Amino acid sequence: MKIDVVIPVYRPGKELFTLLDRLEAQSVPVHRIILMNTEEKYFRELVQDRADFQEKYPNVEVHHLRKEEFDHGGTRRRGVEYSQAEVFLCMTQDALPVDAFLVERLAGSLSEDTAAAYARQLPGPDCSELERASRSFNYPAQSRRKTAGDLESLGIKTFFCSNVCAAYRRDLYEKLGGFQERAIFNEDMIYAAGAVKAGYAVFYAAEARVIHSHSYTNRMQLRRNFDLGVSQADHPEVFGTVASEKEGKRLVAETWRYLRQQGRLRRFPGFCVQCGFKYAGYLLGKHYRRLPKSLILKITTNKEYWNSFFTITS
Repeated sequence: MKIDVVIPVYRPGKELFTLLDRLEAQSVPVHRIILMNTEEKYFRELVQDRADFQEKYPNVEVHHLRKEEFDHGGTRRRGVEYSQAEVFLCMTQDALPVDAFLVERLAGSLSEDTAAAYARQLPGPDCSELERASRSFNYPAQSRRKTAGDLESLGIKTFFCSNVCAAYRRDLYEKLGGFQERAIFNEDMIYAAGAVKAGYAVFYAAEARVIHSHSYTNRMQLRRNFDLGVSQADHPEVFGTVASEKEGKRLVAETWRYLRQQGRLRRFPGFCVQCGFKYAGYLLGKHYRRLPKSLILKITTNKEYWNSFFTITS
């Protein structure tokens, strides 16, 4: 069985070589690694001192696109179209496999009725305490198979899937129509929701692990959650039937417990402020149709998406 990896890349640093090396060292060989690189000049700057790049990574192919062409759904969709493998992984450039069994464990989780399997994300060494709490909440140590029967108990979490590192069955991907052509955010959850509603499962493979975390400022949290809110407003067929707010309340409660166990409750007030920025961004995104263009462009993390949006709708 052939397995490909699709990775959108933007202004990569030397950590990209670490990622490629770890993918090359997997227990199950990767057939091709498809890099969807935004802005060719940045990639050329990275590899200009690596004359042996193509020789060292013969199964890596690079496709360049302009920044205004990038789209969370469309770019990954194009990357998948370059692949003919029975299974493909979507990853981000800042996710590092913990060991040599990542691909094996993800691919092994894709049973006949499982459309996608996503990995556990562990915090990096420089990760903040609050981000560690968030990672612990979203990526617990226990694996779980999720189907439509879990909607009552799990709510929106039933559809949770992350293209930071996730594997997909091509036959079901084609059958379900693939990733959205245009998606400012959440292309992974939109696809997973469609799969679950069609009777398939999504699997959280806790034994498949990557190191991936961020330490966002409050302003960055607001901007990121604005895009998240926009994606939910644009897809009521997915997010209109299950509320996200309940999951947010659970995160607050779990973070309180986590910080208490760690003896770090002094961080909780800062966490509450962070939640305020997140929720403000989320609400603005949910009601973006009422906002002026100037404010949208100031808040969003993806101005190119909106420039295209305003061109289409004008």
